[in-house]
Parts: sequence; C-alpha cells; structure tokens
Amino acid sequence: MSEPVVGYIGLGSNLGDRAQTIKAAIRALGELEGTEVLGISSLVETQPLHPRGGDAYLNAVVQIRTRLSPLELLDRLMQIESQLGRVRTARWGPRTIDLDLLLLGDHVVNAEALVLPHPQMHLRSFVLQGLLELDRGLVHPVLGQPLEVLAARLNGKDYFVDPHSPKLVCMAGLIGVGKTSWARAIASRLGGQVLLEPYDSNPFLAELYAGRGELALDCQLYFLVHRAGQLAKDRLGSGKIYVADYVFQQEQIYADMLLDPRQLALYRQIHQRFSDMPARCMLVIWLHARPKVCLDRIIKRGRPYESCITLGWLDSLARRYEGLFRDWTVCPVIRLDTEQSDVNSDRDVMDLARQVEWYISPPGGLEG
Repeated sequence: MSEPVVGYIGLGSNLGDRAQTIKAAIRALGELEGTEVLGISSLVETQPLHPRGGDAYLNAVVQIRTRLSPLELLDRLMQIESQLGRVRTARWGPRTIDLDLLLLGDHVVNAEALVLPHPQMHLRSFVLQGLLELDRGLVHPVLGQPLEVLAARLNGKDYFVDPHSPKLVCMAGLIGVGKTSWARAIASRLGGQVLLEPYDSNPFLAELYAGRGELALDCQLYFLVHRAGQLAKDRLGSGKIYVADYVFQQEQIYADMLLDPRQLALYRQIHQRFSDMPARCMLVIWLHARPKVCLDRIIKRGRPYESCITLGWLDSLARRYEGLFRDWTVCPVIRLDTEQSDVNSDRDVMDLARQVEWYISPPGGLEG
C-alpha cells in the first residue's frame, strides 16, 4: 500500500430502496482496508441521461482517504457493486448501485480498465456540485481548471456524449472577437473540418451596412438558409469533428437587432421551418473581449462593409449574447477571454484544443 491520498467516489442508484443501498455502499467503503470515509455530499435526485436508464437516480459523492492504488480501489468498488446486487447488463441500463471513481489525489490514469480523472464527470452538474460541496478548491488534474469553472460551463444541466452524433463545436461572440481565427486553429489542431459563415458571398450585407435597411430581411434569410444547410444533420458525418465560426442560435440575436417589426414577424415564420435542421451543437466556445477591443480589431482588418459598426452597436450585441447564454441548456459553454488568450500562441491553442477534446471525445463514459 502507498501513502494515503484523498479520493472521491460518485454513487448512484435507481433500483430498489435507493437511499438504503447508497448507505450500505458508503458503509462498505469505510470498511475497505486502508480506507476511511471523510465526508458525504447531499443526496440529489436526477433523471437518467439515456432513454434506457429507467427511473430517477439518487446520487451522492463520497470523500475518502485511502492507501489503495487506483486499480486496487476500482477492483474494490466493483466488488461492492456485486455484493449490493448490481448485475451488469446493457450500458446505460438501470442498476441497484453504481460506484464511479472520480478523482484520486493527482493520479492521471488512461488504461483500458480505468480512466482518471473520470472522463465525463465534467459533463455532470450533479457530480461537480457534489464534489464542490466537499471541497470548493478542487482542480481538474487534466483540464487544469477549477471545478467551479467546469460547473459554470454546464449552467446546472447534465450532458453525455453520443459517439454517433457529429462532434460539432461552435464559436460565439462579438464581431471582431476572433471567431474565424479560433475556429480554424481548433479545427486544424483536432483534425476537424472548419465551417465558415458566408460573409463575403452574402450579396446583401455590404448594402445593409451602408444603410439600406430594406435589405435586412434578405440579408438575414441568406444567412439563415446557408447556416441551416451547412449544419444540417444529414450533411454532417457521424462521429466526425466540425468547428463552426458561428452558433446557429445567434440568428435570432441579429434578427432582433436588424429587422423592423414587419420584417421580424415574417422572419420568425420562416425561421421555424429551418430551426430543426441543424445538428445539435456538442460544445460552444464563447469568445470574449471588450467591445472597444473588438471595434479596434474591426477597424484594423478594414472590411469596407464593417466601417459603419459603432461601439454602441457592439455594446448592445454583447448584452444580447449575455442573454442568450444566461439560460442556455443546449450544451456546455467554454468562456474564453481573447484578450488573455492568443490564437497565434501554440500553447494557448493547444490548451483550448485539449479541453475541447475532453468535451467532444472523452476517453470513457459515466453512466446514470
């Protein structure tokens, strides 16, 4: 046995007397050799993430101190599951008890039998909140992010990665914040395909920015049709990586800002026919910079049709993006400060790409 380290076990049950089963599992953890239970989070009820999951789960996180190695501890957890009546059948199926090794000190393991830290714990609000209840200072050993930051990315929701869905990553943020540059960089790093907005091919954009407001509807419909087609479920390949320099839901932001009431009413009717076409975004990277910084970048790149963009307009756009992501429940959102992170820095791009990979291609699965 090695020196004792602090670890965290996730518990879940959705068969039988859930509370009693969890209590029995915690008692069994405390009886393991070289192991003591230090703390127990609150019990929370969650719905299964998969249709095969059955009834609601009761979940908790337990903090332990143990001398067992990661693989030794995994073996003991599986023994406890068997003792408490778990029968391993179909993945995502109901179970009397599920014990997941979440963290064990600073151990990082990538083996067939075990991946540490748990490869999808950062996608579960109930897991992160349980961990934070026990220790608010925890940091993810691979992502290098405080768990408080990881929890904020989920906005209280729980997610799982469907390996058969397109791995669609979408950039969001103000004009001039760097969406296209970051999309190209991340797609290149991950071997994915970059999907770009058709700014240069939109025949109405320049005249709209020049003051011809009657073309606003034509301009927005051009973007709507192109974006919906480019992100269409039947167009994107199963399990393949795509990085878009836009998020489809920004359509409504720009429509609200650019269209008059009559145009907006018609736009919304047409939008409804396209809203179900795009594949579900697996991750959003919300790029941030102060509106004044974005305006300086816009002026520097010198696109003629952007010359009329004002600081006030960018301030309004920023507030609308804040509103969009305040109640966002589509997928996790990574917030990146582009005044601190440089798309021309290999280290910054590599760091973001590593995080993105854990959200779209985690090396294992957390069930329940």
